[in-house]
Amino acid sequence: MKKEYLERIYAGWLAKIIGIRYGAPVEGWTYEKIKNIYGELTDYPVDYREFAADDDSNGPLFYLRGLEDGGHGAEMTAQDVANALLNYAPYEHGFFWWGGYGTSTEHTAYLNLRSGIPAPRSGSIAQNGSTIAEQIGGQIFIDTWGLVAPGNPALAAKLASKAASVTHDGNALYGGIFVAVCISVAFEEKEIKKILETGLSYIPSDCEYAKIVRTVMEFYEEHPQNWRDCFAYIHANYGYDKYPGNCHIIPNIAVMILALLYGNGDFSDTIAIVTMCGWDTDCNGGNVATIIGVRNGLEGIDYDRWRKPVHDLLVCSSVIGSLNIMDIPYGALYIGKMAYELAGEELPEPWKELAEKRIHSCHFEFPGSTHSMQIRVDSVTDEKDPITRECSVCNTDESAHSGSRSLKATAVPVNSGERVFVYQKTYYEPKDFHDSRYDPCFSPLVYPGQTVHGSVMLPEYAGEADCSLYVRDLRSGKIFTGKSVHLKKGCWQELSFQIPSWEGALIGEMGVCFDLLMGTEATQTFAGLLDDLWADGTPDYRIDFCQETSEVWTGLHKEVSQFTRLKGHLYLDQGALHLSCADFGEAYTGRYDWKDYTAVFEMTPMTGENNMVNVRVQGAIRSYAVALFADSKIALLKNENGYRVLTETAFDWKAGRDYEVSVCAQGARLHAEIKEVPVGCRQNQQLQTETAVLEYEDTDHPYLQGAVGVSVRNGSHAKYSSIRMRCNSSTTHDLKVMGL
Repeated sequence: MKKEYLERIYAGWLAKIIGIRYGAPVEGWTYEKIKNIYGELTDYPVDYREFAADDDSNGPLFYLRGLEDGGHGAEMTAQDVANALLNYAPYEHGFFWWGGYGTSTEHTAYLNLRSGIPAPRSGSIAQNGSTIAEQIGGQIFIDTWGLVAPGNPALAAKLASKAASVTHDGNALYGGIFVAVCISVAFEEKEIKKILETGLSYIPSDCEYAKIVRTVMEFYEEHPQNWRDCFAYIHANYGYDKYPGNCHIIPNIAVMILALLYGNGDFSDTIAIVTMCGWDTDCNGGNVATIIGVRNGLEGIDYDRWRKPVHDLLVCSSVIGSLNIMDIPYGALYIGKMAYELAGEELPEPWKELAEKRIHSCHFEFPGSTHSMQIRVDSVTDEKDPITRECSVCNTDESAHSGSRSLKATAVPVNSGERVFVYQKTYYEPKDFHDSRYDPCFSPLVYPGQTVHGSVMLPEYAGEADCSLYVRDLRSGKIFTGKSVHLKKGCWQELSFQIPSWEGALIGEMGVCFDLLMGTEATQTFAGLLDDLWADGTPDYRIDFCQETSEVWTGLHKEVSQFTRLKGHLYLDQGALHLSCADFGEAYTGRYDWKDYTAVFEMTPMTGENNMVNVRVQGAIRSYAVALFADSKIALLKNENGYRVLTETAFDWKAGRDYEVSVCAQGARLHAEIKEVPVGCRQNQQLQTETAVLEYEDTDHPYLQGAVGVSVRNGSHAKYSSIRMRCNSSTTHDLKVMGL
């Protein structure tokens, strides 16, 4: 593995997101409509506040997790990817297009898997017919299998074949192999024709997919001047009207090949051409952008035009809310980590430490990366006479705390006594977005009880300032800071503080606060450097459902704050969270990587005989649960694509009564206590009721980390009043609270 592959992986993944964002507003449009409305598409057609989730990015990153979750390495099976689909996709909402069984390829394959039909039969022509099996999804979700095998097309083909077969077959399967190979080859090969020829060498030469690729290549050889002539030929002979289904793969690969050839290796020209052609514009744009992004590297992607509007942010819509607020450097490093593991090699520093200890940190090691950091100034001026400021953040190699790069934040003008906040948003609300594409929903990235780390420096040319780490509570508007320190110019200062525990928290920002000490001069320029910002540790807080809200995105897309829903009817009523189902319902909150903790649930079984709470939630098919079971029993269960009982005991619970369920997860050991809460008994009072205990040590591939959740099955309905997350140990730090 070449060290420069990591930067090229970032370039490819970033390019994928650029191509998706570019083509999304005109998805499904014809060439004529795009030309009539926009003339020539030379820039993003829509200036999004933030770009919401998209199936074209959901699939590639979450399917890739099957490589790690399955544990088979290069011998990954189709069922490993199928399990990732079942684990991370919500049931019939978000993630991708749920167009119905027999209409949407992915929906059809998902329901096949849910019904016990294994992969690759789940996506096969034998099971679903050629029309469903040969739609475009075989190649649009495949990019990461090329990125994870840089310069190794044989491995890319092998992995892509397994991944694509979960949902597709025939020409769509060949399309997945072809695109993944082209991406892998682009790490080493610059000549577009050679990249395409290598891709063709891994699929049958007589298949329809290979034939259309060669047809477009031959047309280009004879008519290399005008791509519109080629598009007219494709439209007349291989257009949508010639193929069945909603979005067949053949017309779309035809315009992808057109763009790759007529774009002549230029990133901007290539994605502009493929988008102008119309049809599945975000899918085609994403695929060709990845190939050219890898080929050209970061220097081939115009920063102001393409990168700056994206700002490294990637919003997703999986069932794991803490993975739905993602930055592009995280995705690139995760892919890179998998690539090195597949190659049997060790990541070089500083990437090794970042990947192993703080893969979610804002480290800024990729050139130009910002990790979606933002800046604002807390003004001390008269609101009637506001200051017009120029605030910016940018990646710099001027200095770094670790590695070779950091983030530079500037603000002009600023006054003595003002505060400059440089921060990462750790929770998003509907108002932050332009639309509700693919139904995103979130759990916060940071929680009370955790410890925030960061390093800051004032350059020699900057004004004086004190500095502290901080978090901001969205509900109260309060800012919680650690100890403030006076910064010595030219010297990096490491900072850390433990966020205090409090009830009803919803942390929406994490970052650094600079208190400006500029003397008497009226206006000056602020400049500061930030590096290595992250949070870790066990949470210590309480979710009080009296303070949670219903987040309304559209008339059909509504979420409960902090929660992601797999399935079931989830709603708030009279200060409590309710979950009911016909068959099964589950909802989750918290971070996927929490390790040892105690979760205390206040719950009331309303109807049915299977009301549960969950810990170590890693997705829809990976968690533990404590259940109020039928026949006056309680049980500890493990979800392994289906729940099984680990241990159970008698407990005479009754519907309509309140119970406290406490679950301690420590390593592979689980300890649960369940007791009735007497009517009128307040939280934290001594309870005088009988306590039932469940204990189990899981020695069979235990889940050692995960979020928390609630679930019901078989027509049950449960009410939840609160969830208390508790550290197994606590530390006191010097803290202060500032009200905004």
